[in-house]
Amino acid sequence: MRRTTQAHVKQLAKEMRRHPTSGEQELWDKIRNKQLGGYRFLRQYAISRYIADFYCSKAKTAVEVDGSIHEQDERKEYDSIREEVIKAHGIRIIRFTNEEIIEDINNVLKRLLEFLESESSRD
Repeated sequence: MRRTTQAHVKQLAKEMRRHPTSGEQELWDKIRNKQLGGYRFLRQYAISRYIADFYCSKAKTAVEVDGSIHEQDERKEYDSIREEVIKAHGIRIIRFTNEEIIEDINNVLKRLLEFLESESSRD
């Protein structure tokens, strides 16, 4: 059963890579190929039974891009549980909204780099 679940999550992640949101695509265009401080990111990365929008193994950081659906009460509860599971794996999470990315990508990149550098310096 576990294999089926993990295989399903990986297949879903693959599908999600094919259809990113505008915010995810814009951020990916700026962080792919180690463009941000030399950090390597993976898109739609499976962590347990959840999928992080982006993941940097060097800094053990998941980056989440939130659309308007994340404002709904039931989604907030789901996100809270999801965050607990991801953090239980020793992974830190930073969140940005689609709007933040589209309207001020430079500020998002600055904040993300500061977060990565402050967190990875602990190791």
